[in-house]
This record gives sequence, C-alpha cells and structure tokens, in this order.
Amino acid sequence: MFELPPSFTHEPPKGYSYEVKEHKRNLLAIWICNHNEYVFNSGAPVKCIWGFYNTKKQQYYAPINHKKCGDEVDIFDTRPYTAMQLNLNPLEAAFV
Repeated sequence: MFELPPSFTHEPPKGYSYEVKEHKRNLLAIWICNHNEYVFNSGAPVKCIWGFYNTKKQQYYAPINHKKCGDEVDIFDTRPYTAMQLNLNPLEAAFV
C-alpha cells in the first residue's frame, strides 16, 4: 500500500477513510472508502475514486472515471469527498 501525498490537506469525513493504490508507474489513485455496512456487498467498505496524483509532477487530477485521469486541479479547490470540480453557473456559485 502507498501513503497519501504530504500535500494532501483533507481529513476523511466521519465514517470514511482514504486508500492509495498505484494506478500507473507515476500515477497514484486515491480512493475514498465508506465504512458503513451494506447488505449488497456483505459489509465490505464501499470505495469510490477521489482523484489521481502524479508523483513526478506532484500534481492532482480530477477523475473522469476510476480508470481515466481528467484535468489538473489545485488541491485547495477540491473537497474531502472528490477532486471533481463543480460546474456551476454564476447564480448557483453565489449560493455555494
């Protein structure tokens, strides 16, 4: 197992944890794991991709899906649950 990058500023929400796996040679996949028990998976943690981290460039990327890396993001523009960016119009952005 790999560890979270030192620049990763988020703390996992209550009932969650982060898991880091090698995706490609220089790319780590960061997963968020929900530890609530669900019947459909016999109580195993439910995992969702948080984002990707390039170890050479020391840069974070939003996920397109669990296999594909998306656009570069600033760690301060991400949330504890995901690195995906919100696509808000100006009126919606005013209420966030």
